[in-house]
Amino acid sequence: MLNSAHAKPSILVVDDTPDNIDVLKEALKRDYTVRPALDGATALKIALSDPKPDLILLDIMMPGMDGYEVIRRLQADDNTREIPVIFVTAVSDIESELKGFELGAVDYITKPFSPAIVRTRVSTHLELHDVRKKLKKQNQELKAQTDLLERIAHLDSLTGISNRRHFDKMLEVEWSLALRNKTSLSIIVADIDYFKGYNDHYGHIEGDQCLCSVAQCLSSLLQRPTDMVARYGGEEFVAIIPVTDIKGASLLAENWRTGVEGLRLPHAVSAVADHVTISVGYATLVPTRDLVPYYLVGVADEMMYHAKESGRNMVCGKEIPPFV
Repeated sequence: MLNSAHAKPSILVVDDTPDNIDVLKEALKRDYTVRPALDGATALKIALSDPKPDLILLDIMMPGMDGYEVIRRLQADDNTREIPVIFVTAVSDIESELKGFELGAVDYITKPFSPAIVRTRVSTHLELHDVRKKLKKQNQELKAQTDLLERIAHLDSLTGISNRRHFDKMLEVEWSLALRNKTSLSIIVADIDYFKGYNDHYGHIEGDQCLCSVAQCLSSLLQRPTDMVARYGGEEFVAIIPVTDIKGASLLAENWRTGVEGLRLPHAVSAVADHVTISVGYATLVPTRDLVPYYLVGVADEMMYHAKESGRNMVCGKEIPPFV
């Protein structure tokens, strides 16, 4: 897009000869606002001004900073890189023209020039630049929408934490990293105690709210960006805790248990307490090529069921020794 829907496009004309600037200004003044610069330093200052020029007509042979150096600096700055530059110069050999294009020029006009040709080239490149900017904006919007859809696809629609699909993906990633780096990997599995009775007693709307509250509690207790918790299914939650030994896993598992208990969500039909509680299992190992990721999940799940069988509202864990 141009600087304004109503203002004329702005053309920066850079030439050390005032007469050349006057000729170009006369050719362009009807349709464009022409801003002159007699040297490279002034041209760069104007290019960085607000509003920036929509296009630059640039001479090559100038004292001090020549046109090649000007375009190098324009291309090196994120604020000016996308301004179209057309060389307008008496230098007409093929090598110079190729050098201009290699440095980022969009066109090359040799002197003496026809004013009509200059107007046509300027108009064409302004239109092309406008199209490129619109396409870039559309691509950015499309990418943002795609990223949003991908994030949504990774989330559990009820609780807002990661879903089983994303857990499976990240488990493979973290397992591979731990295998390569020979570091510990821990899995924690938690299940809400007597949740079926909770749903039957309070109704599914309250049941859904209970799941959301527990999910947010568990998520808030994670310590690092690399840790993740997901809804594993129903009232069961699972976490991947990379680079964490058995002590670290045990501590977080217990924090989960006390954290949910601290919510004091009423549970009138629980055989454990008068509020919502969870049973938690965890397992830790250093991955080897003889094992698969879901072996670790299976052991953590077994530990969770052991916690249930031992009375619920408990934490049980296991460190899996290296396989020889």
